[in-house]
Amino acid sequence: MKLQLALDLVNIPEAIELVAEVQDSIDIVEIGTPIINKFGHEAVRKVKEAYPSLTVLADVKIMDAAGYEVEQASNAGADIVTILGAAEDSSIRGAVEAAKEAGKEILVDMIAVKDIETRAKELDQLGADYICVHTGYDLQAEGKDSFEDLRTIKGVVKNAKTAIAGGIKLETLPEVVKAQPDLVIVGGGITSKEDKKAAAAEIKELINKG
Repeated sequence: MKLQLALDLVNIPEAIELVAEVQDSIDIVEIGTPIINKFGHEAVRKVKEAYPSLTVLADVKIMDAAGYEVEQASNAGADIVTILGAAEDSSIRGAVEAAKEAGKEILVDMIAVKDIETRAKELDQLGADYICVHTGYDLQAEGKDSFEDLRTIKGVVKNAKTAIAGGIKLETLPEVVKAQPDLVIVGGGITSKEDKKAAAAEIKELINKG
């Protein structure tokens, strides 16, 4: 299991500073959609320049023009690029193809996908590298969790790795570890803590034990 740090509500200098605190404990740093919406791919570029040995994910949540979008993110330094599971199959294929050409990976975000099992099977066949169960902010507020969906996906995929995101923190981590995703994505569970370095180290230790 790998640990991905999701950075959403920071500017570029803050992102670079935050990664400096936790880089020993994380495997992947995610440049979140809010940062990319505000600062563009410059955020991806600057973080990759600052931490060339860290895997950088650009959470662009592609829905269309997928080959072009993946190319842009890849050129900025992203190692993994996200596309929405609700996108057309042709878009998924375009993203996967562009990523392969560039030596990058595609993470498919299942946010708002209703038939998780069927879509996960399709995405697996379409060549997704990761399939990510994602409980967004709005559903988290309603008390939804992702564990059942993760178990469903793990039961049907043959090639893709699995990931889980959305409201994961130290308290919910044992259940996450039990579900055995390949990638655990944590945002506020680290970034909202006063001692971010200690929080990341503790989460990473629990993941490693799992």
